[in-house]
Amino acid sequence: MTREQYILATQQNNLPRTENAQLYPVGIYGWRKRCLYFFVLLLLVTMIVNLAMTIWILKVMNFTVDSPLVLQSDRNVTVNARNHMGQLTGQLTIGADAVEAQCKRFEVRASEDGRVLFSADEDEITIGAEKLKVTGTEGAVFGHSVETPHIRAEPSQDLRLESPTRSLIMEAPRGVQVSAAAGDFKATCRKELHLQSTEGEIFLNAETIRLGNLPTGSFSSSSPSSSSSRQTVYELCVCPSGKLYLSPAGVGSTCQSSSNICLWS
Repeated sequence: MTREQYILATQQNNLPRTENAQLYPVGIYGWRKRCLYFFVLLLLVTMIVNLAMTIWILKVMNFTVDSPLVLQSDRNVTVNARNHMGQLTGQLTIGADAVEAQCKRFEVRASEDGRVLFSADEDEITIGAEKLKVTGTEGAVFGHSVETPHIRAEPSQDLRLESPTRSLIMEAPRGVQVSAAAGDFKATCRKELHLQSTEGEIFLNAETIRLGNLPTGSFSSSSPSSSSSRQTVYELCVCPSGKLYLSPAGVGSTCQSSSNICLWS
């Protein structure tokens, strides 16, 4: 036996014998494997159900890219706004009969420049549009005072300021101007019309000033030519109370002779 054969035989005798060694499997087996498959299947079913419910909600609520959002209700639709403490700060209710908004301030702004067209709060209401147009047949009814720098009617339409049961007062610290550029100006009332100037004067500038339906005082004269049937010239007289009346004109003033009207003024 050579030396190499001896060394090889000795190494083979020294190797451990593995004929009876135990083999341990690697992985999940048995009931653990079945539970894992069950949970994976349950997760897959849950994902499919969630996807189906999401598609159904989008279909029922009409959520699309090109169509507007529509909220419908058999009674009303209410939108609430709350602060960080859960307190109600604003509410918008759209019902069958009315649209109600409860908030500290309500504003309507223009889409182009964002300026305020309409705003309302507890103190005042502001209309920022260039023109306020009221198309009702009865016009606009105000319970109290109205402050505005300009009131104008539509072209070819009449402008009427009317108070059926109370008085109509127009005041301004620097004057009130009423003009009718292409028509007549009329001021009518049921009882009395007062033109009063406390510090200045009342100036009537026109080609013709007519005072219709003035009472005529009685004046008797011995001359037959001054009879009432032929009288064409009258004298304008003023009572101490300010009432105007007419008196038949004569050679001199006849106001004192026909001043019986002043007794009833």
